[in-house]
Amino acid sequence: MKLSATLFAAAVAGVLLHALSGSAGADDKSPARAEDKKAAEKLAMSQEQLEEKLVATLTGATLEGKFSVVDKGKAGEDKEDKYTILAVSKLTGGETWIITARVQYGGKDFTVPFPVLVKWAGDTPVITVDDVGVPGGGTYSARVLIHADAYAGTWSGGTVGGLMSGTVRRASR
Repeated sequence: MKLSATLFAAAVAGVLLHALSGSAGADDKSPARAEDKKAAEKLAMSQEQLEEKLVATLTGATLEGKFSVVDKGKAGEDKEDKYTILAVSKLTGGETWIITARVQYGGKDFTVPFPVLVKWAGDTPVITVDDVGVPGGGTYSARVLIHADAYAGTWSGGTVGGLMSGTVRRASR
């Protein structure tokens, strides 16, 4: 196992070095180079800029999609869920944020401020919820990433858990 992990790491490093060295022969006007430049610009954003972008992306937005329960390794039937984000704010210092949302799922409809942690995978925010109580709904944990106009993640509550995904629709400003 350790040897195959080492070989995998070496292969990944080789591919990355090859791509970064530009030895693929692409010129600066190729679509691949344009994508590389876009990615580099995103990575060049400061933490403050990334946080401002997250606030702008989520405030007033509606996350609308599906969730499913995973049982014995199989995802069950998709069910609709909808989260309307009313406000997003970062608390001073650290990774703690408050996301105030109207939540609609399973015939329930309520508004609540959720304390969350926001972790970063490069320029991608991952909303992290650990054992947060939901009025009339138990205690939940989740990891949800926001990328472009989509969200995806996992959730768990009590003895069940599952998957969730959908789109981020921003209100006209």
